[in-house]
Amino acid sequence: MMHFSRRQFLADNAMGIGTVALAWLLKQDNLLARPKSVQVKPPSFDLTPKTSQFVPQAKAMISLFQHGGPAHMDLTDPKPELTKYSGTDFKDEVQYSFVKNASKKLLGSPWKFQKHGECGTELSELLPGLGEIVDDVCLIRSMHTGANGHEVSIRYFHGGIPGVVGRPNLGSWLVYGLGTESQDLPAYMVLTDPGGLPVDGVTNWSNGFMPSLFQGTVLRPKEPRILNLDAPAHLRGSLQAQNLELLQELNRKHFEQHPHESDLEARISSYELAARMQTSAREALDLAQETKATQDLYGLNNPKTREYGTRCLISRRLVERGVRFVQLFHNGQPWDNHSSITTGLPAICGRTDQPSAALVKDLKQRGMLESTLVHWGGEIGRLPVTQSHGDAKKAGRDHNGQGFSIWLAGGGIKGGMAYGKTDEFGHRAVENVVTPNDFQATIMRLFGLDYKQLLYHHNGQEQIITNGRPAKVVSAILESPSEKLS
Repeated sequence: MMHFSRRQFLADNAMGIGTVALAWLLKQDNLLARPKSVQVKPPSFDLTPKTSQFVPQAKAMISLFQHGGPAHMDLTDPKPELTKYSGTDFKDEVQYSFVKNASKKLLGSPWKFQKHGECGTELSELLPGLGEIVDDVCLIRSMHTGANGHEVSIRYFHGGIPGVVGRPNLGSWLVYGLGTESQDLPAYMVLTDPGGLPVDGVTNWSNGFMPSLFQGTVLRPKEPRILNLDAPAHLRGSLQAQNLELLQELNRKHFEQHPHESDLEARISSYELAARMQTSAREALDLAQETKATQDLYGLNNPKTREYGTRCLISRRLVERGVRFVQLFHNGQPWDNHSSITTGLPAICGRTDQPSAALVKDLKQRGMLESTLVHWGGEIGRLPVTQSHGDAKKAGRDHNGQGFSIWLAGGGIKGGMAYGKTDEFGHRAVENVVTPNDFQATIMRLFGLDYKQLLYHHNGQEQIITNGRPAKVVSAILESPSEKLS
């Protein structure tokens, strides 16, 4: 009788994760029926639901990340003084990213602002969709990273430390701390752009030093969005079941010998999940089930908004089915308007504004907005001075991490409010400053977690998302205070 190692067996029987695991599920009942438990040491590396420390207000989050740095003074933060003194020299010190093209000439916004909703928040004419949902939105006008670069600020938002790679992202922390309500779909899903990856690539959804189970699962940006959902015909049936029984026995014995091998535990959970996705993922991604009115709401009838609208609609369907965290990304950094801002900014707004607003509207009409947190924003903003290119029509704005805007809706957030301020020219956050660490602490509190108590042991140290950096929960933007679970 020939003896095979576990590695040889896996190599010789590479049927695909979903194919192998399907037979296991056909053989077993209630495979992942495990009791809910409070976070313990050592943690269990699976996606079963965990108990939070506080009563959660949000159950799921959809992050519409806008790479490049939306120009807040042209979109969400009107500055009459900037318009008044447009063309004159800025008196403040400016930190440029591109010194060769730098200018100290103030550039007033060429777009008009007006009040919207019962709250009367002023918004640019470029964001009519946002104007329609503004009473459900908390607009934070005082974000601050202190750095002007893209990657350094992206990693600050996602991983908690400016510029540092190898850290788990916010989605990974949430899934690690809470698991997921759905055992049939990945807990953390990423929808990328058909044009390519965003700036900083896969680092945007990295699991860092956590097991790969907590990494964002990427859906393909075109059909089929998940490859190899169906097993080859010759591998189905009893042969597959027999092979998997042996594989399960090998896994069990190996895990007994190495009980703290987190990668193995995570890999086994991934195999099990892949099988369930063979049916659940296909149904979740089937937009033909949606009414024409819903598809039109997201702009699927318009070539300009169809692609982003499709991903926003898929996001709603995913959280509707229990996915914990969903991220949407752009190709490159379309909000990085160093030049020709008068054409570039309206173009990206035209692609994203209607679908983003539709997501909030749709969640609200389905009774899901109360428990689903929606985030919209980039990693930085833009400077109030022009990045001169000679011809005024080609002028743009350089990076600015000193003050900019994002917005949140649902999931326990107060709607119809603007929080924080930048100075009269939109250069620096000067009131109620919010850092990415404050953002992370606040998001976690909405999910019922204390960011200081959600610990992960790595290299002999207790890690938290902020790595000890100062952070606060921005309680002023929350609908109600957090209540501790008894």
